[in-house]
Amino acid sequence: MSAVTERSAPAARGRAPHPARAEAVRGFAPFAGAAVLLTVGVMTGYKADEWQGDWGATAALLHTGLLILIPLAAAAGCWQGGRERRRRTEELWATAARPPLPRFLASALPTAAWVALGYLTGVALALLACRPYALGGGPRLGLLPGDTVALVAASLTGQVLGRVVPTRLAAPLLALAGYVGLGLLGRSPADPSHALSPARLVGDAQLPVWWQPAAMAAWTGGLALAAVLAYTARRRVTALLPLAAAVAAGVLLVQTGDGLWRPDPLSQRQVCDTSTTPAICVNARYAGLLPQVKEALSGITDKLEGVENLPERWDDLPGGPDDRAHLPMVTPIGWSVVRGRLTDPRQYAWEAAAALEGHGNCDDPRVAELDELVEHYLAPSPGESHFDDLYRDGTKAERAEQRREEAGRARLAVMSAGERRDWLSAYFATTGRCDVKGVPAL
Repeated sequence: MSAVTERSAPAARGRAPHPARAEAVRGFAPFAGAAVLLTVGVMTGYKADEWQGDWGATAALLHTGLLILIPLAAAAGCWQGGRERRRRTEELWATAARPPLPRFLASALPTAAWVALGYLTGVALALLACRPYALGGGPRLGLLPGDTVALVAASLTGQVLGRVVPTRLAAPLLALAGYVGLGLLGRSPADPSHALSPARLVGDAQLPVWWQPAAMAAWTGGLALAAVLAYTARRRVTALLPLAAAVAAGVLLVQTGDGLWRPDPLSQRQVCDTSTTPAICVNARYAGLLPQVKEALSGITDKLEGVENLPERWDDLPGGPDDRAHLPMVTPIGWSVVRGRLTDPRQYAWEAAAALEGHGNCDDPRVAELDELVEHYLAPSPGESHFDDLYRDGTKAERAEQRREEAGRARLAVMSAGERRDWLSAYFATTGRCDVKGVPAL
């Protein structure tokens, strides 16, 4: 009987779970991952109107969220690192047969893995929430590897500090210091060190160069690995190797500076519908919005059928020649566009009609009067009736001006189709200058 017991004892020991498994399943690590996931959910849910439907805005928000998530991950690791001190089991833990590095990793890796899992789950849920309203392009995952490594590195570094600093306040103080440090590092583009920030502000239309995530991972991961080896390795000189890799990556990031980012190619392209006059072109990032824009402007394009001297097209590119009119901007998402829909098509149409005038800041009262008449005919302002009522009840001069304006609107409305086309053609011939000679008076 004793022989059977002796033979089964090694088998039982062989089936014993690894300490890391116990930490990952029943320890503090799952709570750290849940905290990260909850934080991502709060950040994205609070600003859902500003990113749903725009892959670039979604990626930028998730990346900028590292300003909060990295201090959170560091605090979680720090709290885990101080566990044995709080339980007063440091001396007992030190008598374990395993070397310091495996003992450290058995406690630290589950927390770091759960932090990464919580973040990746939050990212996946955000991308799924963006997909039904996406207007163009595809998910931007270029920053994801570097961001995930930065969170893992923060957790490991926090674990080291939690073991070194003998106070229960280490975790909250580390979170506060991390938040302030990241807030100061990289907020000013004029500071060369902004390239070192893993939570650097990124524009919706910016993409990292292909090697930037790898360099950022080497920078943050190298520092964390150096701290772990300096604390646990028997030969602490081995910490110099990851430290050298981190320094090399940091130097590369700083020297490259703004060259780490490139404009999204889609943001420099236009998608056009040439079935109308003027043609309607939108940024390729929002190609799915083109049918809605065309519908919103259909009242204008119908009234302009046969009119000459019109701009060649509407588009939303900055600057450009005089043969283009600017569409109202749809960015930032959350104002004129929410979840892939125009929030106020009437306002959008009025702004697009105003862009056709091309009279700039002319001070000539007749120019302003003609512009208002054309705007009223093509796409009245949503607030026009309110101001009309105010002027009708205003001063004597305001009432006279209102009667004159309404008379002009009436004359333009009762013109025959041919007369109105000729009048509008003469009006649009004055685009780009403040001289409206040749436009018949109404």
